Amino acid sequence: MRVPSLSLSLATLALAGHVSATPVRRAQDDQASQRAAAVKQAFQIAWDGYKQYAFPHDQLHPVDNTYDDGYDGWGASAIDALSTAIVMRNAEVVNEILDYIPTINFRNTTVTSTISLFETTIRYLGGLLAGYDLLKGPVAGLVNDTQKVDTILTQAKTLADTLKYAFDTPSGIPYNNLYINSKGNDNSTTNGLATTGTLILEWTHLSDLTGDDEYAKLAQKAESYLLNPQPAWAQPFPGLVGTNIAIDTGLFQDDLVTWNGGDDSFYEYLIKFFVYSPSRFSEYRDRWVAAAESTIAHLASSPSTRPDLTFVSVYNNGTYQLYSEHLTGFIGGNFLLAGSVLGRQDFIDFGLKLVDSWHDTYNSTATGIGPEEFSWDPNSVPADQESFFKQAGFYITASNYVLRPEVIESIYYAYRITGDQKYRDWAWDAFVAINSTTHVRSGYSGIENVNVAGGGGYDNVQESFFFAEVLKYSYLIQADDAEFQVQKNGKNSFVFNTEAHPIKVVG
Repeated sequence: MRVPSLSLSLATLALAGHVSATPVRRAQDDQASQRAAAVKQAFQIAWDGYKQYAFPHDQLHPVDNTYDDGYDGWGASAIDALSTAIVMRNAEVVNEILDYIPTINFRNTTVTSTISLFETTIRYLGGLLAGYDLLKGPVAGLVNDTQKVDTILTQAKTLADTLKYAFDTPSGIPYNNLYINSKGNDNSTTNGLATTGTLILEWTHLSDLTGDDEYAKLAQKAESYLLNPQPAWAQPFPGLVGTNIAIDTGLFQDDLVTWNGGDDSFYEYLIKFFVYSPSRFSEYRDRWVAAAESTIAHLASSPSTRPDLTFVSVYNNGTYQLYSEHLTGFIGGNFLLAGSVLGRQDFIDFGLKLVDSWHDTYNSTATGIGPEEFSWDPNSVPADQESFFKQAGFYITASNYVLRPEVIESIYYAYRITGDQKYRDWAWDAFVAINSTTHVRSGYSGIENVNVAGGGGYDNVQESFFFAEVLKYSYLIQADDAEFQVQKNGKNSFVFNTEAHPIKVVG
């Protein structure tokens, strides 16, 4: 089932696909305004479906109008939607979420399985802090009741107080998988690079807002083992480190190096944490630069059939593996952010190559959407994809799409850093493809096969990050400049956490 109003809107906007009016700049601005309005309409459809059939549970199942509590049971989609609704100036939805936030009992969950310290931090803590920053700052006039806004910070502190026992380990490396009702954990002996290294921004910002340095100290102590990796062999190239860390000692357990899921946001946060507070965290900048230069020198890889493309390979104990993921598509944007902040044209140039290449994973499929996983190893091409590999430069190893944002995210950075209109067009093409393929019944769902017309079926989950990331980046790339937007000159007032929640910088 489709919503006729959205279909009509998209049909109308098809007229804006090619700018022919003069002057060109005015026509492009008008076109962008229409596109931004269409993304806002998609947000409203996704929200209305969630509100009717799933709220206050975590995620809508749009095919059968049910729900799940896969992220703690505290209304993950509502908290993930908050900062997007704010930047869209959707006061009605913002107030609905603000009325809900004080009712959440962050000290207890009805979920019987473990909750993830990492996921809870990036979605809930990041979402709350971003909402607070925006409503206390550049979008302050959207909400009249300032007490509602103050409650956001109170609840963020309560959440962190609930979670902080995770760091009570011999080393300070936290447990990730927690039973918060009993203050227990899953007895893991290791934690991962991303799940350990993607806490510093949110926990430090909470300290800066509350004046209580305990939160920053906990996250930064855990991070210290990642900045100074031991043993030495766990850092096969400067700045690039292994994947698993022992919780009791802080020692790395391998030298598996990748920008794929599980490691990705550790590298992402190195430069973003420097952007957050340059005067305090120059060490993070230096670690990112080392990792970036090593990535260009040792991990950059071009397919044999498409030398014009550039992906990043995986290094594992002396061998290289030629595969990557949709998740890894954020890397172009990360290089572009760093290049703009540090004045490094080489990082910008490399970032644009990566953006172009991941954009090609969209252009090459039947749906116009990139796959979950792909490879360019010429020695392992499936027989039924030989022709596809020759033309596309990669072959699909996992064909599904779960409403991921990373490719649109990098395209957003490319537009904001270069101002090149083509990136706005690329983001619009991706949004139209996602809207036309994943919109089903009461919302949006992941699909089974990006290389089959229509997507080959639905996974029946409207991920909470669809609100936080896909819709936010799709909107912001078409929207007017604002204080919370990424700035071309590298002088940013906000920095996006890995869930695309804008955090106010302090430096």
